[in-house]
Amino acid sequence: MSPTVAPDGGREVVLSVDGVDAGYGETQVLRDLSLSVEEGEIVSLVGRNGAGKTTTLRTINGILTPTAGTVSYRGEDISGLDQTATAKRGISLVPEERQIFPELSVMENLRLAEFGGATDDAAHSVSVDEALGMFENLAERTDNPGSSLSGGEQQMLAIARALVAGADLILLDEPTEGLAPYIVQDVMDIVEDINERGISVLLVEQNVHVGLELADRNYVIDQGRIVWEGTSEELESNRAILDRHLGVSV
Repeated sequence: MSPTVAPDGGREVVLSVDGVDAGYGETQVLRDLSLSVEEGEIVSLVGRNGAGKTTTLRTINGILTPTAGTVSYRGEDISGLDQTATAKRGISLVPEERQIFPELSVMENLRLAEFGGATDDAAHSVSVDEALGMFENLAERTDNPGSSLSGGEQQMLAIARALVAGADLILLDEPTEGLAPYIVQDVMDIVEDINERGISVLLVEQNVHVGLELADRNYVIDQGRIVWEGTSEELESNRAILDRHLGVSV
């Protein structure tokens, strides 16, 4: 597979979504949607509720199949691949619901992540012990069932599972939703930490301030279309976009 290079000759384009339509049955949600994530970037996708953010991640991950357009990962068209196949290529979705196994212990959740993820030569593979070293709260609760963890700890476990699965690109869906402000900062620190390891991140957030602080670039989505793209500095200064499509001021 040949790598895709950014038009400006910069970093490799890890993920390219080009002109994608997708939805649920007769309901079309995404309309001619295009975005990209380069090697080592944190990119945020922000928008109001119902704008199509989660649908975008599900389409990249293989839960949904595009009805038009293509999704490419490191130069390979993955538009028709399912979740298992995309996971083997190093794409991990951390859903808003976290979807940890509530009756299994923290350690059992992490051990399961070793199976069915990226291939053994994954560039950013993290062992269970390494993952526990990154998440102090989890290291102290390895025998605790997932159901006994706080919301923040469940989010950390969901991210840790993605790392153990050998994620090269992590799709984070509303990672700070419902968390206390001090836990939000912990999650933001974790996202920065994993990015420093070379893992690319596509971050879906309704909390625009989180996206502005973390992301190298931001996409604004409205009614299934990308309506704006730019750096955090550019988005922060664009009051018209913030007001019209996000309903916030910064």
